[in-house]
Amino acid sequence: MKIAAQIVLWGLSIFFGYQIYKSVSGPLEFKKVKEKRFAKVISRLKDISKSEEAYRVVNGKYTSNYDSLVHFIENGQFTITSQRDTSWMEYDPIYKIDMPKEGKIIDTLGFVSIKDSLFKNSDRYKKMMYVPYTDDSKKFELEAKTIEKNGYQAPVFQAKVHKEVLLQDQPKDLVAQELTTENITEDIKGPEIIVGSLEEVSTSGNWPTIYDAKTNNNKE
Repeated sequence: MKIAAQIVLWGLSIFFGYQIYKSVSGPLEFKKVKEKRFAKVISRLKDISKSEEAYRVVNGKYTSNYDSLVHFIENGQFTITSQRDTSWMEYDPIYKIDMPKEGKIIDTLGFVSIKDSLFKNSDRYKKMMYVPYTDDSKKFELEAKTIEKNGYQAPVFQAKVHKEVLLQDQPKDLVAQELTTENITEDIKGPEIIVGSLEEVSTSGNWPTIYDAKTNNNKE
């Protein structure tokens, strides 16, 4: 009986010791996993954002179609221009004399490939629409439209993914906590990771600046 009791006590000690270890190491491991995944997501959202901005510069609007965005990157061009002041004399019908006039002349110097400008020798733009860690089975939600701001029709876009898509294999209680986080200095507030806005003229993301340094190591 004594030996059996000792075995039971040892078993309980090991069990409770493991539970204590798990309660401490679990959140730490979850933090490592989520930060690694979030950083890769943000890297791709940044690629989408700069691609959309280039698309707007050339076309005057954003696009909600990834095929159009990829085609634009592969075939589009930026126009390189220079601007210079000029002046001349022009007859004024009111004063009946030649009057000095001033203006600007815009010269086209050449063209540069969108792909070379944004991605150089990389073709990672071909995968920027896919959410990492989903085996390319999920795409970022992408929407573009026009809103009225101060009497002006402004193009806007938004790309986003729900955190649960990235953390579906993680402990449910820790994921639930993550979806309601309010620590905006180190964590991404709310249930989604977002770049751009459909209510405001913005191309910013909702992540804290701490992630900007991490994304430098996630370029594919």
